[in-house]
Amino acid sequence: MQLHELISPKGSRKRRKIVGRGRGSGHGKTSCRGQKGQKSRSGRGILRGLEGGQMPLIRRLPKVGFRSKRPILNQIVKLGDLNRFESGTVINAEFLKTEGLIKSLNKPFKILGDGEIKKSLIIQAESLSKTAREKITKAGGKITNFDKTSGEEKPAAKK
Repeated sequence: MQLHELISPKGSRKRRKIVGRGRGSGHGKTSCRGQKGQKSRSGRGILRGLEGGQMPLIRRLPKVGFRSKRPILNQIVKLGDLNRFESGTVINAEFLKTEGLIKSLNKPFKILGDGEIKKSLIIQAESLSKTAREKITKAGGKITNFDKTSGEEKPAAKK
């Protein structure tokens, strides 16, 4: 079989609608848009939330809870991912960025307790989950909170 002998299955390739070519094209003089009205004109179509005079769904549903306009979105680091480093390694934002575990130094990161840790590491993090804190101390690691504003270490507060 040669390349020029290949044929696609029936119905797999749909012909493109060619509009604006007059009555003989099969799509009429109005290009399948009808006579008049908002949808027949060029430019913006019907807006997404508008439902013609009916009260829009988004306004019919009750407001529930609170959504911050500027939420704090932590970058997630799993505890099991820290196993690949040697014991005594200082884990901080710069180190995690160079290793590719976080994407940005400007956004906060949080270490979660997913997985097991077998090495004793020195963690300099702003936030850790409760289970991560327990697993790190059980493995013999040390946790210090690192304050970005002053650039100083301070002992981790027990929560």
